[in-house]
Amino acid sequence: MERPPAGRVFETEVRIRFGDCEPGGRLRLDALARILQDAGNDDFDDAGLDPSSPWVARRSVVQAGGWPGLGDRVALATWCGGMGGRWAERRTTLRTGAGAVEVATLWVHVDAAGRPARLPEWFVRTYGPAAGGRSVSSRLRIGPPPGGLPGRPWQVRVADLDVLGHVNNSVLWAPVEEELADRKATPSSVELEFLAPVLAGDDVARVADPADGGRFSMWLTVEDQVRVQTVVETVSDADQGTR
Repeated sequence: MERPPAGRVFETEVRIRFGDCEPGGRLRLDALARILQDAGNDDFDDAGLDPSSPWVARRSVVQAGGWPGLGDRVALATWCGGMGGRWAERRTTLRTGAGAVEVATLWVHVDAAGRPARLPEWFVRTYGPAAGGRSVSSRLRIGPPPGGLPGRPWQVRVADLDVLGHVNNSVLWAPVEEELADRKATPSSVELEFLAPVLAGDDVARVADPADGGRFSMWLTVEDQVRVQTVVETVSDADQGTR
């Protein structure tokens, strides 16, 4: 969904710092996810809402027309791109001189027990006008891995856990960066889906298909159960340069 002509749009500026970048200077995907979470919290706070209101990520789609890099000042605009009964899409545009990164993330509203709960009236009242009546689905689109693919261990750290006791969704982008580094590639688009939480003590494996040619799929599994799945389109670092 493009930026709406009416309704709430929250705007801010962020700077890309050392801890946000991979060795070539490109903004990492996990750092992008943290920036998006912070912007969403700041939006809630600016609207006079509770920024600690519980939401969990279900799906995120990123399309990069040009990646921010170290030292860049990024103009960020975010709004509600659509709603379902228990979830809503947050659309965000991050713009620099290098181009724009467009992101759509589906967030599920949950109750104190972590179960999906209907969107609160205060949320619909605040963000509904920007959504313009657009309905969004929570249906997942990426399939499970084919049999026989090898997995590599991926370690869960205490510092990865958030207040819900889950590995924070931003951390779950880090294995994608590891796969990109192995392939010496830069992402041009990424779709990542969260099927179930990753918890402390989980024996996590990173599984990826051998496909090349600018596109690959990757999964995080726990005891052969898929927790995260992603499809990535890339350009080679040799073609792209560091940005």
